[in-house]
Amino acid sequence: MDTTSSTTGTTTAGALRSAVADASRLLASRGLVVGTAGNVSARVGDLVAITPTGADLSTLVADEVCLVDLDGHQVAGDLAPTSELGLHLGVYVDAPSAAGVVHTHAPASTAAACVVDRLPVLHYNQLALGGELRVAPFHPFGTPALAAAVREALDGRLAALMANHGAIAVGPSLAKAVEHALLTEWLADLHARAVALGTPRPLTPAQQEAVIEVALRTGYGTTHRVGAPR
Repeated sequence: MDTTSSTTGTTTAGALRSAVADASRLLASRGLVVGTAGNVSARVGDLVAITPTGADLSTLVADEVCLVDLDGHQVAGDLAPTSELGLHLGVYVDAPSAAGVVHTHAPASTAAACVVDRLPVLHYNQLALGGELRVAPFHPFGTPALAAAVREALDGRLAALMANHGAIAVGPSLAKAVEHALLTEWLADLHARAVALGTPRPLTPAQQEAVIEVALRTGYGTTHRVGAPR
């Protein structure tokens, strides 16, 4: 037996399960998931750690997190994985660079998903998610139809809404997926506040391109040492 490989694999699996548990509790503390509603996963190579079905995400611990391969075969954990396992695995197939998926029933995002067909770009921060966010049509949870609709809505985006259901966010790491889920909720809340005040004024394509140009030129969103070239 290759004990080095075995130890490395065990360490990776443990870290993945811990990361999912930590992210779940963080999302619960921020109000994006309540009780058992929502699911979280993280991926390294062919391993995916994912929240179990029926577990309270606010108290989730690493030993409760399931570990599966990309075919959905469970390799660790005593609890069955979330009913949205197929959705998570499908996202990883579509986006090999994705390493984290977060599905929430966050209030503002879910409310928007009950009303709008798209979330327009009202604030330039939304460009970090790829631009206008699509709303996947409603299908019952845990079904292949829902998984397919959500994967289509995510095409070229790092987040999407799910009609009358919630939101989903992905990222190159679980930490980034959580960040994108929080941003999606903030954007949905912003949209609701704007609508309450009047008719929202989305950024035009030209305005969005101008923001992207400035962000690329200045390194917006990243730290810089004083006097360092940009």
